[in-house]
Amino acid sequence: MEEEKVKFKKIFSNLPEKIRNEDIIVVINDRPYTWNAAFLEVKNNTELGKKILKKLVELEIIWMKIK
Repeated sequence: MEEEKVKFKKIFSNLPEKIRNEDIIVVINDRPYTWNAAFLEVKNNTELGKKILKKLVELEIIWMKIK
């Protein structure tokens, strides 16, 4: 999960502020999350943050190497 967090933070840091605030990146349990909301969940290592990271990998927004 740490590799996913690092990649997420790298992507997040390169986004313009407007995209972070307005664009919905993922929907979990029928609730939409912007980049900023997702960042807070991931940063705080919540269960929701883990679900968000998992979904972003599934959607190939975060690319993971196959070992």
